[in-house]
Amino acid sequence: MQNNKEDHLSIESKHAVSSYFGAMTFDHKAMRARLPKEVFQSLQETIKAGREITEEIAGVVAHGMKEWAMDNGATHYTHWFQPMTGSTAEKHDAFLSIDRDGTAIERFSGEQLIQGEPDASSFPSGGMRTTFEARGYTAWDPSSPAFLMKGGSGLTLCIPTVFISYNGEALDAKTPLLRSMNAVSKSAVRLLEVLGVTGVKRVKTFAGIEQEYFLVDKKYSAERPDLVMCGRTLLGALPPKGQQLEDHYFGAIPDRVLEFMQEVEHELYLLGIPAKTRHNEVAPHQFEIAPVFEEANISVDHNLLVMEVMRKVADKKGFALLMMEKPFAGINGSGKHNNWSIGTDTGINLLDPGDTPEENIQFLVFLVAVLKGVYKRADVLRMAIASIGNDHRLGANEAPPAVVTAFLGELLERVLDAIESGKIDLKTEKQVLNLGLSQVPVVNKDYTDRNRTSPFAFTGNKFEFRAVGSSQAASVPNMVLNTLMAEALDDMADAMLAKISAGKDRDTAILETLREEITATKNIRYQGDNYSDALQQAAVERGLPNLKNTPQALRTLESKDVQAMFIKYGVLSHEEIDSRLNIRLERYVKGVDIEARTLQLMLKTLVIPDVSEYQGDISSSYNNLASAAAEIGLADKALKSQAKHLKTLAENLSLLIDLTEELDGVAEKMETLDGEFAKADYCADVLLPFMVKVREVADRLELMVDRSRWQLPTYSEMLFEH
Repeated sequence: MQNNKEDHLSIESKHAVSSYFGAMTFDHKAMRARLPKEVFQSLQETIKAGREITEEIAGVVAHGMKEWAMDNGATHYTHWFQPMTGSTAEKHDAFLSIDRDGTAIERFSGEQLIQGEPDASSFPSGGMRTTFEARGYTAWDPSSPAFLMKGGSGLTLCIPTVFISYNGEALDAKTPLLRSMNAVSKSAVRLLEVLGVTGVKRVKTFAGIEQEYFLVDKKYSAERPDLVMCGRTLLGALPPKGQQLEDHYFGAIPDRVLEFMQEVEHELYLLGIPAKTRHNEVAPHQFEIAPVFEEANISVDHNLLVMEVMRKVADKKGFALLMMEKPFAGINGSGKHNNWSIGTDTGINLLDPGDTPEENIQFLVFLVAVLKGVYKRADVLRMAIASIGNDHRLGANEAPPAVVTAFLGELLERVLDAIESGKIDLKTEKQVLNLGLSQVPVVNKDYTDRNRTSPFAFTGNKFEFRAVGSSQAASVPNMVLNTLMAEALDDMADAMLAKISAGKDRDTAILETLREEITATKNIRYQGDNYSDALQQAAVERGLPNLKNTPQALRTLESKDVQAMFIKYGVLSHEEIDSRLNIRLERYVKGVDIEARTLQLMLKTLVIPDVSEYQGDISSSYNNLASAAAEIGLADKALKSQAKHLKTLAENLSLLIDLTEELDGVAEKMETLDGEFAKADYCADVLLPFMVKVREVADRLELMVDRSRWQLPTYSEMLFEH
């Protein structure tokens, strides 16, 4: 173990990251070295323009990709895709082929690169595929580079793909994301032309996805059926110290964890994933890794790889990686902060305010378009991040509530208010903070403070969508952001063009439209504390949706207006929307059912036997003491404290046994209900609250039982032992 550590650290210390960054990726450098110059240039131009790859080019690329992969030690390839399970999938095929004369040879054709065929009936499809309709296709996504993934004792060439059915329906999360990127590009180019900006052929959306997670010693997680089966604790009393002192955030990283982080980063750098930041998060044993910005589809792919690499390295280092949004009750949950921006193929960030935002009309138009989209489709954004885990997390400390609001900061608020009132005379020179210390340089002051309670906050030149759950794939949230943005951009372009057609000059049409939308979107702008009761009241007054659980949020997909938006922009068809609704409802119901059954198992096989055994020992001890007291004439008063403890223990154990039996019936009743929404509502309104009620009693008993008699690892052990 020590030698492995030294070898790993020698890699870190002797070589600059830039010398091996992307070494396991078929990136520009590898392509340029392996492909003929004209093929390389043609491929890059085709990818940049978003055109279909020809079979001729694909054949040459496949040969170069195979040779590169084999030279690095790969023997197999796989089409790596994102089915609607929330994770990734892959089927490995060998390069090895046998000729008719029995000669062994490695082959990989353009056809094999472009298309694969997994069993579509084996993945959730929400009714679009049945058991006897098994054919599905994976299709190469050339915009995301192929890579080599370590596994076992070898390497596999992973080719990012989309996943579609025999009839062309999207069976994955990536296809709608790519469609939404095309949609927002088309709408943004159109609006830029209205603004008088020419020469832009494509507009891209970018994402930087911060990933929060917990690490728990594997010896503890293996003894917790709830962590093994559900990814979160269903029982567990809070330790005396949690995060009250806020001493974990940005604190010194423990050596064992730092070693894990260093190896994760090394593996990510090899895969061309630009991990940038690592630090302790607020909760004990909670941490974060953050990348730099990339195009949204690549960023989503890379985030999925980050999670996969972390799982493998954690297992190797003796940790269990917890990605569930709320693995510990009463302790901060984990999110996946989705930083999102939009920019042109000419290198302009359309959300960059520049030095004088009040004079940057292009920035203001796109800023207000974001507000318009978020205001109009706040319920769709909430739907995008709905899950069992996020239902437990949203509204807790360090997690934004189920109400979607937007935060701009004081300066931009003043700019928008000035435009709305017609008094655009404010100045916004860059400010500095002079600390009055000669040895400390002057610090530039940002245009706005950060509001970490806001679910959708402007942070300088991008928006941070903080409500995304840590275990979720970021494909759906980014797909929704792109689609609502496309709709908002088109609405603003239509309004401007209508005014121009009515005889107004372009500048007047732009300013009037901007002013109208600033007024119309004012209700979504909230500068205060989103954790406070004031936000809940403001949501009522402003008419903002407050969808507190997953079933409520998923009903958004039944809206004809919402369906029309996705269909209009070619992101999802009616059948694809229905399938996603069915899948997410089914996964929610099955997930809660698994949690309920796991809780029953823990209560019946661990908690109740442990408490019963302890109660028996205490009863025996009490009876012995009572007999001795009678013999020596000890007063009854001396026994009262022991009797009181025994009585409380017995009452709580009796209550827990009764509740456990009742839980059986509550869980079974769900199976008698008709319809997935009826079951989902029952889970949210009845089953989950009843599980909390049972937990409260079990957690009280944990604090009464001798630690040596309690089999389950405790919160104190899991959160504070490194």
